[in-house]
Parts: sequence; structure tokens; C-alpha cells
Amino acid sequence: MSEMQNPYLMFLGDVGDQLGAKTAQGIVDWRPDWCIGQLRFKGCVADLGIRDISIGDAVAAGAKTMIVGIVNSGGFLPPHWISEIIEALDAGMDIASGLHIRLGDIPEIQEAAIRNGRALFDVRHPTHTIPTGKGTRRSGKRLLAVGTDCSVGKMYTALAIEKEMRDRGMNADFRATGQTGIFIAGSGISIDAVVADFISGAVEELAPDNDADHWDIIEGQGSLFHPSFAGVSLGLLHGAQADALVLCHEPTRTHMRGLPHQPLPDLLTCMELNLTAAKLTNPAAIFVGVAINTSGLAMDKRRDYLTALEDELGLPCMDPFKDGTAAIVDNLS
Repeated sequence: MSEMQNPYLMFLGDVGDQLGAKTAQGIVDWRPDWCIGQLRFKGCVADLGIRDISIGDAVAAGAKTMIVGIVNSGGFLPPHWISEIIEALDAGMDIASGLHIRLGDIPEIQEAAIRNGRALFDVRHPTHTIPTGKGTRRSGKRLLAVGTDCSVGKMYTALAIEKEMRDRGMNADFRATGQTGIFIAGSGISIDAVVADFISGAVEELAPDNDADHWDIIEGQGSLFHPSFAGVSLGLLHGAQADALVLCHEPTRTHMRGLPHQPLPDLLTCMELNLTAAKLTNPAAIFVGVAINTSGLAMDKRRDYLTALEDELGLPCMDPFKDGTAAIVDNLS
């Protein structure tokens, strides 16, 4: 897809809780300089911690795209939000959404976009034909975040690694594979909307040939051990052709997210299976670190847990939020 233009106006409507604005919050957390302000209706519970602003004032301040930065059950667009989206189009902004419903499938929005010559970005839906994966060796280097489960910090870890590398002057780019990541990167492919046969091809397209010293830091999805999403995880592993893997884990969980009957794998077993799959397209793939979300651990237990894990696995183990990712980046060849 073509790149969205920033700065952004973050549209929250009247979302009923903070979690409903997690997509918008992720953008504000990682790209604060791109976010001019938030637009909220009366009754909106969520707050991104940035200024409230009108469409007219946002455009005057340079906003190029209004982001519908919410998630909801069913991925629908509330009808009473449509007039505000049309007003933004009439004011000269593009519109981007990560919802399942396509903006262009709503006639009034499509007509307003055409009338104003503005773009609609439905980041969850690919807009072009994606080839099947080939597994042909590509130049450049790639790192993929993988997980023991869903929602264990793969996007956060990838972004933190990209930031650490860029702070060191290294040649690195975050490659987004989910809607929040796409908003943060400005481009990407939402892998959960790609037909299964083309997942590996989508990742090859997302991280193509590059300079020898360039690193693509690829956002992972799902887990090879999650019955619902293992197919997406496998396609990512094959398409990434990763030189380096980072395992992401949340240590307080007792079962797979959403599946009480499905136990979590132990970390070594998870690493072995991911490495076996990764070696199909890159026999030289290795693990370079483990990212642990320690928010559920008591402060006096956190360091002991990480130290014991480092001794067991022989890899740097850290919480990217609390410890950074310097030791993982140090471990890259």
C-alpha cells in the first residue's frame, strides 16, 4: 500500500473505554511527533494524553491524515461517526482505519473521498495482488519477533529494537504486519487479512532485497503453538527468511490467550520449533535474545527470573520496556 501522510489527527469518537483506543495509543506512544491532537465526542472515555482539537484547527496545524484509531468487537464503524469523517475529507485530510469494515464500502465516505480527491486507507486490507513466497535468498539482514503466545509484546519488542539500532546509527527499519504497526510505520501489510497461500509472499515483499548492512525488523504475529493463529506465524517465519529471531514471552500466563484448555509451551521447546521452521528459508537462522513482559512479576522477583532464564538459555533476556534492548542488539552479527 502507499504510505500515509503525517502528521495525524487521532479520531476516538465516543469509544467506551481506554482499551478501545489501543491502536491510537500505540501510535502516540511510538510516533508522538506525528500526532497533532485527538478528536473526541462527548462521552468518550479514552484519552491519549494529547490535546483535544477540532478538524479545522488540526488542518491549520498541518494534519494530513485522520486516523480512526479504535478497535471494537466486529470491526464496525458507528453510523454517527460518518459525518465527522466526511467533514475531515472535505477539509482536505485523508482517512485511515484499521477496522474490518472498509471505508470505501460506505457510500457517503467513498463519495466524499472522490469529491475531494482524498485517499482512504483501510490498513487491514491489502490493496494489491500479492505473489506466493519463493524462498529465494535475499540481500540485507532480517530480524523477526516470535512468541510463545499472542499479545506478548512482539510489536513493542520489534519497535524497541529498531529504536536502539537507529540510536546507534545502524541502518534499520521496522516492518509492520498488523494494523497498529502500519499506522506507526506509515506502511506495511496486515498479515491477518492475507489469504493463507500468500502470507510468506507478503513478508518477502515487505522485506525485499536491501543493502548488505540493512536490517529489517519484522513485527511477528501469533504463535506456532496457538491453534488459532499458528498458520500466520509459520508463514511469517518462512517469508521473513530471518537471520535473527527474538522470542517474546509473558511469564504469568497459565494457558494460551483465549484457550483455557491449551497450555503454554516451555521456552526452549518454543525456540526449537521456531528455529526448525525458520531454517527452511534460512539455514543460518539463530536466536539472539528473549524479550520478557515482566509487568506481572513482583519487582523483587523480576531480576531473579531474568537471570535464571539467561543462565538456562544462554541468551540475553530482558524486558524491552524496563530494560531496553541494548544487549539483544549487541548480540547481532
